Amino acid sequence: MSILARDGITVVLGSQWGDEGKGKLADILCGEAEVCARCQGGNNAGHTIVVGKQKYDFHMLPSGLVNPKCIAIVGTGVVVHLPSLFQELENLEAKGLDCDGRLFISDRAHLVFDFHQTVDGLKEVELGRGSIGTTKKGIGPAYSSKASRSGLRVHHLYNEEEFSAKFRTMVSNKMKRYGIFDYDVEGEIERYKQLAKRLKPFVIDSVLYLHEALKQGKKVLVEGANALMLDLDYGTYPYVTSSSTAVGGLCTGLGVPPTKVKKIIGVVKAYTTRVGGGPFPTEQLNEIGETLQTVGAEYGVTTGRKRRCGWLDAVVLQYSHMINGYTSLNVTKLDILDQFPVIKIAVAYKLDGKPLPSFPADLEVLERVEVEYIEMPGWQTDISACRTFSELPPNAQAYIRKIEELVGVPVEWIGVGVARDAMIRVNV
Repeated sequence: MSILARDGITVVLGSQWGDEGKGKLADILCGEAEVCARCQGGNNAGHTIVVGKQKYDFHMLPSGLVNPKCIAIVGTGVVVHLPSLFQELENLEAKGLDCDGRLFISDRAHLVFDFHQTVDGLKEVELGRGSIGTTKKGIGPAYSSKASRSGLRVHHLYNEEEFSAKFRTMVSNKMKRYGIFDYDVEGEIERYKQLAKRLKPFVIDSVLYLHEALKQGKKVLVEGANALMLDLDYGTYPYVTSSSTAVGGLCTGLGVPPTKVKKIIGVVKAYTTRVGGGPFPTEQLNEIGETLQTVGAEYGVTTGRKRRCGWLDAVVLQYSHMINGYTSLNVTKLDILDQFPVIKIAVAYKLDGKPLPSFPADLEVLERVEVEYIEMPGWQTDISACRTFSELPPNAQAYIRKIEELVGVPVEWIGVGVARDAMIRVNV
């Protein structure tokens, strides 16, 4: 039985605030995929894939590179910091991955420069106590350049005169806005001349490539970065990323119509985490939260920052499904709940005693909500060796079924450990 859509695109999306474990599922799916693509974000994303005793850290590159038969595409909607891209590629190849001839970059993708990273830090200082907790990778300022039609794209690298003139103007404008900062403009232009030569073999018209692949019936997997609650439009704005992390970002970021998207898998951590600032209704600032953080090793792959932890939030998941239309779910890190005698799930929000119909847009409202929970009995046994649904303890099975009931979507995959094979597939 195929694990990918036979006649179109399968997409893996984060359903919460990111860090749900999308990379592991993408790795499994890439065993069957012929093309794996990233559609948005930059090297502010991050996940770890474990193959045997080897760990691979991915930030910007599609994790399909772990499969030696899979082609990886960095799509138009991704913003690319070339030094980081090549460093990541070198790190993967140093661990034995042969990526030669299997990685391609859209000629329409926008570039992130070091001055974008400088500006990222300056913007955070400017925001002061309103800091949104950016990774300071320059992603937001690069998307700002793109939206203001002053950005530089990959294809601009191959017109040296145009690139140099536009680059000088971009830096000059940033200094007018943020003040003079230390930056070797001419040295950077020379560096990018060399980077352009190195990048040339990777550059393609990704729109044409993907449509040809679909026309040929190839199995295409799209790996979403970040997650729905970090979406620029539908997340907890302004504590969000700078791109469309919802399913719509796939279409705009890769240049494919929605009719080509056949399977949408929402990845759901068995509890909830988030990094950075912003309201978090089910956050547990107590022993429960500390246990989830410690047992779940809740530290960012890209930043190393501690993740805030709390109970599973079905209000978030229902809202997330409303927007993304999941065809199935992957519940990850179920094993992290092994030791809890009682497990809670948030099922509703109230404000001043009145139920809210959905997830609110206003963060001041979100800060004030009263969370209504249901309690479920834990299983208090190690489930990491389970490889079929029937092997899970009855209470663990009941927890999965309750998630299905609350979200209205079948659970297709269940993660029960760190290892590559620690994943249960449920017939859906």
